[in-house]
Amino acid sequence: MATRSLWRAKLALSATALFGGAAAATITTSEDPAMTMKLYSTVPVRLLRDSITAAAIAFDYEYSLWGLPEGSSERLKAKHEVHLRSARKLQELCFKNGGIYIKLGQHIGQLEYLVPEEYVRTMRESMLNKCPVSSYEQVCEVIEKELGDKPDKIFSEFDPVPIASASLAQVHVARTHNGQKVAVKVQHTHMTDTAAADCATVDVIVNTLHRVFPSFDYRWLIVEMRESLPKELDFLNEAKNSEKCLHNFLKLSPQIAAYVYAPKVHWNLSTSKLLTMEFIDGAQVNDVKTIKKLGIRPDEVARLVSETFAEMMFKHGFVHCDPHAANLIVRPLPSSRKSILGKRKPQLVLLDHGLYKELDDETRTNYAALWKVCICFSWNDFL
Repeated sequence: MATRSLWRAKLALSATALFGGAAAATITTSEDPAMTMKLYSTVPVRLLRDSITAAAIAFDYEYSLWGLPEGSSERLKAKHEVHLRSARKLQELCFKNGGIYIKLGQHIGQLEYLVPEEYVRTMRESMLNKCPVSSYEQVCEVIEKELGDKPDKIFSEFDPVPIASASLAQVHVARTHNGQKVAVKVQHTHMTDTAAADCATVDVIVNTLHRVFPSFDYRWLIVEMRESLPKELDFLNEAKNSEKCLHNFLKLSPQIAAYVYAPKVHWNLSTSKLLTMEFIDGAQVNDVKTIKKLGIRPDEVARLVSETFAEMMFKHGFVHCDPHAANLIVRPLPSSRKSILGKRKPQLVLLDHGLYKELDDETRTNYAALWKVCICFSWNDFL
């Protein structure tokens, strides 16, 4: 027990020392140094919390599996139990810290091909529907800073209660002065500064753990976060991606272009931290009951989703990277009429264009060859 406490202390001290430089750099480059300084007054607490959680997880693995033969039923049972305990510890940490930690938890929940099932199940069951919500005062602060006035001045109507909230932002329904119904995506207050600090703390913890326990190597996750987070925090980048996505369908996939849609952007009411878009009503892609009520056949929706992402992967090389149910909305194709049986053609509406992946020709060709082999069962075609 004394050894465990000593290692926890060493880990916390090392992390705190390494974090100091990153914190100072972020404060001096922040667009709001005073507020960032205030934010950093809470960062040591978060860093200590991170350190304790990381140490607890690492030592749980070390001691719970100590001496158990590899491949034995006892080791498999102990590993399952420690996976579950550790996943719950990590879940609790994400909820306490909020911000990008929620995003991190959601990301882990999608990595069933890389991390143990216990982590995936724990994160997936809890993270998708429990995201932070900014107060209306905080929303007003962001809108006034970005657009120069309060919501009730910028818009003729603005619902103070968000219809959706995610790890980085939340969405409010509003109406422009010319009567158009819009969805306003507002970034959580000071998310940019908080994200920089949180990235620094997570970086320190992961690298420190890897030095202490070489088998614990999740440094790739830091690299991915550092690459994707700035893109997701820039809503103008998201707006450009949505327009590029539609342009690709019109130019490269005209046969289904009418069946794929993205909300139009109101550029005069959008900034890097606030995005105003056309409001689209419809059913989530997994809401079969509502889809049927709209007079749409679920099998046609499934086919359209498959075709849409196949076109992105194999033709466009520009792929939407966050296609969960809340970001895929289905509505009747506006130009379609009911069939004799009362059915309508579906239109797939893509939301949240913050993160895309570009695939080069070699990757797309090889991926197409892989699928050809899987379907045709012919190695000769592959070779």
